[in-house]
Amino acid sequence: MSLYGTDLLALLPELIVVAAACLVIALDPITPASRRDLLAWLSLGALALCLGLTGGQIGTLNVRVSAFSDLVVIDAYARFWKVLLYGVTGLTILMSLPYLKAERIHLGEYYGFILLALSGMMVMVSGADLLTIYLGTELMSLSLYVMTGLNRSKPRSLEAAAKYFVLGAFSSGILLYGISLLYGMAGSTKLASIASAIGTHGANDPLVLIATILVAVGFSFKLAAVPFHMWTPDVYQGAPTSVTAFMAVAAKAASFAAFMRVFVEGLGGLKADWSLLFLLIALVTLVLGNVVAIVQTNIKRMLAYSSIAHAGYALIGFVAAGRAVGPSGSTPGLASVMIYLALYSFMTLGAFAVIGMLRKGEREGEEIEDFTGLAKRQPLAAFLMLVFMVSLAGIPPTAGFIGKFYVFMAAVDAGLAWLAAIALLFAAVSAYYYMRVVMVMYMREPDPAAVAPRLVTSPALSFVLACAVAGVIFFGLFPNSLVSFALQSVLTFK
Repeated sequence: MSLYGTDLLALLPELIVVAAACLVIALDPITPASRRDLLAWLSLGALALCLGLTGGQIGTLNVRVSAFSDLVVIDAYARFWKVLLYGVTGLTILMSLPYLKAERIHLGEYYGFILLALSGMMVMVSGADLLTIYLGTELMSLSLYVMTGLNRSKPRSLEAAAKYFVLGAFSSGILLYGISLLYGMAGSTKLASIASAIGTHGANDPLVLIATILVAVGFSFKLAAVPFHMWTPDVYQGAPTSVTAFMAVAAKAASFAAFMRVFVEGLGGLKADWSLLFLLIALVTLVLGNVVAIVQTNIKRMLAYSSIAHAGYALIGFVAAGRAVGPSGSTPGLASVMIYLALYSFMTLGAFAVIGMLRKGEREGEEIEDFTGLAKRQPLAAFLMLVFMVSLAGIPPTAGFIGKFYVFMAAVDAGLAWLAAIALLFAAVSAYYYMRVVMVMYMREPDPAAVAPRLVTSPALSFVLACAVAGVIFFGLFPNSLVSFALQSVLTFK
């Protein structure tokens, strides 16, 4: 018996999202092109209902309930991620309205696929069984493959979708192979059973170590961690900008949520092994992401490598959780990852929203040079981009600084001060490529002979930008509410 009385009621938000997705896809063929906004508002209505249902449970932070024979768990940790995913998905839909029209790809199935991707993410963050998490991952990934290639008139978009599909299928196969080895060892794919079996077999069993490595590789593809990042730049550049924003924020958050649950609840007995593995991955991810971002001329590719680097920062918090000792245990490290990704959502969505609304003639203004002199032609857009770039660089008093502060402090508390120092060094390196965008906007004169940039705006997009900049500034100055929410949410998770 679940918190709601039945297993179906326990997963009512997921059912609502799936039902809304099916309804949107069914209505799309009979909806006139001029009325497709209604499908977006239908999707937003479903998200608002789910937010109300999930938000109403936040007062029961210490309650952890299993459903469907322990395949799914409803706890404060899952609720934290679901609230974040609802917000990100809603803002992405609002951001998509003017963008899809400007790109002439305002298709109703877009909203259906974004809801299907969300439902997969919701299953991922609540999964207490490896196969359940795998199914959620595949539902998310298959939806994103389709959305990446939505702009069929652009070969670059189709190429990105093909590359994403091939490498995504490869990573899924590796993950499934690791799951099969764990099943062979434990006789079950449930995280609790795997944790118990590891306690019996011991950490030195070669089969357990090989399975752990394979699962780590499979998840590293989803996190875009080096050396499993190779799909990220091309896919981020080729996908429609609204889809890129959704992948960079929602897909990364859901992947981290599932990844941490698997390694803490299922493979927690191997902390000494996987913490060293992810320490190495975090280091090379920081180095490659920040260094390669410096030479990018396309701002979407630059933000792709930036996203890789941010995965490295988040992994530092996870490594700190694995190495932590003392009365607080892994709580600060795990909470720091949750805080970091929540704050990362505001600045990344805002940056992609500005990119999506900038047009140079009939094309999207996605080259860094397209931002030349923007402060004189579109001062408000330039100021918003300035705020988001400063936050991504981690400069106070923005939310980006707060996110890095908590991750670095978790590393210091876990005895990894040297790792925090290296991360701080590369955070300074990242300021170069973020501030280059600011320099181009504010310190270069616009070329009179060039096509003047224009903005594709709408009330919905203005609302998205207002929410993003408000989140960056508010949580940069007053982070306590988010920090408290994350700390309480992680207690039932451990």
